[in-house]
Amino acid sequence: MLESVREWVSADQSRPSGVGLFVDGPNVFREEFDVDLDDLRTAVSEQGRTAIRRLYLDEHATPGLIQAAEARGFEVVITSGDVDVKLAVDATASVVEDRIDVLAIASRDTDFKPVLEYAGAKGVETVAIAPGSYGRSDALQNAADTALTLED
Repeated sequence: MLESVREWVSADQSRPSGVGLFVDGPNVFREEFDVDLDDLRTAVSEQGRTAIRRLYLDEHATPGLIQAAEARGFEVVITSGDVDVKLAVDATASVVEDRIDVLAIASRDTDFKPVLEYAGAKGVETVAIAPGSYGRSDALQNAADTALTLED
């Protein structure tokens, strides 16, 4: 029995872990969009088990948003520099390190198009999540395997 458990654990470690959700906070949580953290969780839950759930914010983020995100199971990453760069590097590293088998990026920023393209080339399924129809990036939507738009 112990040997079968060891085999299961070692086999499980070699497989990708599930969905990686990377949220571009400054582009998603804007006044013109009514995005709810629970809507983001629900959108990716349909893609499989969530292995990574990160919300990237700049130093101007409100304590209320940070607390709400943490309460909903998001790892909050605060950057003093460009949120896009940190998110792109982390998402790409997750693909390179084989930590995910689905990459979901919530943003309206076309800067993430190369990340989605790279992940797709590596065999990782990709999902682009737009914060609303007004915030949809055609470039992101077209680069992803699946395009989702949160309700306005």
